[in-house]
Amino acid sequence: MTPLSPRMRHTLMVSLFALAGASSLAAQATAMHKVVPERGTIGSVLKIEGVALGKSNIDEVYLSDHTFDMKVKVLSQTDDSIEFRIPPFAKPGRLQLVFKTADKEPLIMEQPVYVTVEESKAASKDAKEATLQANATAPANGTK
Repeated sequence: MTPLSPRMRHTLMVSLFALAGASSLAAQATAMHKVVPERGTIGSVLKIEGVALGKSNIDEVYLSDHTFDMKVKVLSQTDDSIEFRIPPFAKPGRLQLVFKTADKEPLIMEQPVYVTVEESKAASKDAKEATLQANATAPANGTK
């Protein structure tokens, strides 16, 4: 085995450091994997599970219907989870999770994770009662 020249040794060391740096960056890529539970009503607390979800990586979390992004209240945040509350202005339906990075130049990143916001039982009951009441006061057979 021939000894390495100082220049070859330097090149080898720089290459090893570059590879180590690249692998640590890849290991730190932020990703949301799932939400538990996958559905809830307004005010429900849900937990996002994933990788690199800490405050140093994620600044804000949103639910998006692809027309309107609703910022959620983050209750707790660690490197592998984020707990949040479904906001009061969320409409029932399937919403995508989106986050804003905590970088100098923040990015908005859509995630392949969805939450289903269900209509609360109280709101559903109120809507049914309002419909019944409106039908009861309406004239029969369309006459005035």
